[in-house]
Amino acid sequence: MKINQELRPVTLQLIPCLTPTQFSTVQILAHDIWHKHYPEIISMEQIEFMLESNYSESALLTQKENGQELFLIGEEMHRPSGFLGVYPREEGVLFISKWYIRTELHGMGIGRNSFRLLCEQFPDTSCMQLQVNRQNVKAINFYFSLGFRIERCADFDIGNGFFMNDFIMIRTADS
Repeated sequence: MKINQELRPVTLQLIPCLTPTQFSTVQILAHDIWHKHYPEIISMEQIEFMLESNYSESALLTQKENGQELFLIGEEMHRPSGFLGVYPREEGVLFISKWYIRTELHGMGIGRNSFRLLCEQFPDTSCMQLQVNRQNVKAINFYFSLGFRIERCADFDIGNGFFMNDFIMIRTADS
């Protein structure tokens, strides 16, 4: 039985990842979330490859050096609920590269509230972009509920014989 979000008041905050401990927390969350959510969508081999490619210590440091801002989604007095990674692009454009909530917390308003905080963190954003696996129906429907729309389909060769088969979704300020 899911807990109704109105019955569980949550005070969320976006906590910038600046310390090795925070980056380690992102790695732990990513491994937990990906192993619970993605086996129905992609193979375990691709999950392991993508976790190593995107969440190793060196990968996270490289992403930070390339301009990614990484945030833990934190609740007061609780362990982090998830994490967000964004790349501010040309003026007014924000690319959401990572947006993951612990699977047991889905449906509790954390995604919607973290989106509100993201909008507050980047108030001059006129367009948001993200990529989502075309088989990830639950996430796609969530993004639709926030005003995102599918711009196009794209397939990305990520190496080792693996591909990301994604929708590119966008949300403009007037959405």
